[in-house]
Amino acid sequence: MSFIQFPSTPDLLIRKLENFAPLSDEEKRALGSAIGPVKAVEADTDIVRQGERPSAASLIVKGFACRYQVLSDGRRQIMAFHVPGDIVDLHSLLLDEMDHSIGTIITCEIAPIPHRTLLDIVKRYPRIAQALWSDTLIDGAIFRQWMVGIGRRSAYERIAHLLCELYVRFD
Repeated sequence: MSFIQFPSTPDLLIRKLENFAPLSDEEKRALGSAIGPVKAVEADTDIVRQGERPSAASLIVKGFACRYQVLSDGRRQIMAFHVPGDIVDLHSLLLDEMDHSIGTIITCEIAPIPHRTLLDIVKRYPRIAQALWSDTLIDGAIFRQWMVGIGRRSAYERIAHLLCELYVRFD
């Protein structure tokens, strides 16, 4: 009988960022030491809310979360899904306040990365900055595909596209 081996918390982020740039052992240690203790967040709970000014970014370690905004009539519009290895609120590093919320879909484990530490890392390690920037650009590309889907794809096409997106991201 074999068991699934889950990567360690730092390895999740390192593996993802190495898709964009190779990282040295020193860079990997810097990232590993920046990540705070993992905490559980129950399903259907906000990790960060629109209007907040977080002092740390949140790394999804286990679980599934979404980026959303609440409409004036109380309905929620989901704009992205997040999987393990994603820093879900990296925007909060440079925005004065969040213009959207991040919530859990199922129980998640998240680890904080303090903004001050992250800013120091990107100043000292340009390859990490490049990898984070690349990740943000891909996040933007996925968002643009969602907008095309909302505007021009049928419901079946949107679901098919979402399933393909999640398959690639979980891989």
